[in-house]
Amino acid sequence: MRVPRVYVDQALNNDEISLDERAAHYVGQVLRMRAGRELVLFNGDGNTYTATITETGKKHVLCQLDAAPLTATTSSPLKIELGIAISKGDRFDWVIQKATELGVTAITPLFSERVDVKLSGERLEKKQRHWQQIMISACEQCGRNDLVTINTAQPLAQWRNSLSSELKLVLCPAVKGGIATTHASDVALLVGPEGGLSDSEITDCLAQGFAALQLGPRVLRTETAPIAAISILQYRWGDLA
Repeated sequence: MRVPRVYVDQALNNDEISLDERAAHYVGQVLRMRAGRELVLFNGDGNTYTATITETGKKHVLCQLDAAPLTATTSSPLKIELGIAISKGDRFDWVIQKATELGVTAITPLFSERVDVKLSGERLEKKQRHWQQIMISACEQCGRNDLVTINTAQPLAQWRNSLSSELKLVLCPAVKGGIATTHASDVALLVGPEGGLSDSEITDCLAQGFAALQLGPRVLRTETAPIAAISILQYRWGDLA
């Protein structure tokens, strides 16, 4: 029987713990697990903790930690920060899920000139919480023990000006360019919206040290391009064999 992995937003330094509200709901109401079942818990500190459920209720689940934490290296040696223009529907959710599985370090949702999504105030805060949950669920599924940083959505120029990455890449379907660097350990990857980045946005990026990256002769969709690029980077300098 598969042992579920569950993220808990709390310290795991006691023998017995009461799961936080989200984890308790997931374990008790969604998975319908009862006393005696085993769990694997993680809280983003890089470790995993085996536990056994001792008590369940409608709103609470108690667990007994079984042993010392297990350190499992699931973080990629390559640091990738993905800056990606916000897209409509569930495409952006899909990118967050797959980028998490592929080992990115951080994801920054961006507002660029051709982004046709209006988010602000409470609606933006709700989206940020939703994206955080998408990331956590992906970590639970893929065996990742560290969390991806989901930065606050911001204008492209603000993100671009804040970067200190060793290598900065902007996907440009119309500009021929590959990865010339022999090695990199810290990469910033910029992906535009459905309509692409504007000429002025690309010019500004190139002027600030970005290198253009073309992924081949075909134009990839905004949800496909980052996954292809991340996979290439992880194969070259990360942990994809």
